Amino acid sequence: MNERVKKMLQYNQVFVDNEVYLKFSTSKYPDRKIAILSCMDTRMTELLPAALGLKNGDVKMIKNAGGLISHPYGSVIFSLLVAIYELGVDTVLVVGHDDCGGRALNGKAIVEKMKAKGITQDALDEVERRHRNPVEWLTGFGDVCQAVDNTVKIIKTHPLIHSGVDVYGFVMNPETGAIRQVNHV
Repeated sequence: MNERVKKMLQYNQVFVDNEVYLKFSTSKYPDRKIAILSCMDTRMTELLPAALGLKNGDVKMIKNAGGLISHPYGSVIFSLLVAIYELGVDTVLVVGHDDCGGRALNGKAIVEKMKAKGITQDALDEVERRHRNPVEWLTGFGDVCQAVDNTVKIIKTHPLIHSGVDVYGFVMNPETGAIRQVNHV
């Protein structure tokens, strides 16, 4: 185990021993009945909830690279279906952000980094057979507003998400926390 993980586990032991967890106690149901799909960017970790006035227990937070849905039957939709049908969510916010690294990802460069770390061409070929071309799959999405709009559209038109679920798209400034609504496609 590396030192970073060891330090986190040591901290966790103190956290538990001192019962710090008590101030975070809440139920599994989101008080505001909202799920937020957002980017995993570290600038958003505390800024997004603070900018929206959220506290622990208010919403279900789903994070991934770009805050987007790349497959209509993948893990993000699965998480939204659980949030809606099991946890009472009736509103979904898709929150992208300015200066997102996902916009300009170079799929070819990522594949080359994989190869440098020992990923074989056979493995890449298997991904292409089962899913899609790895270079295309790992290439950035370009315009963040359009990407948020596309994700909103996937959610709104998904055959397993009922029409009573409100879905909104936003883009956040990762420096100021200012949020603007994106026009829906």
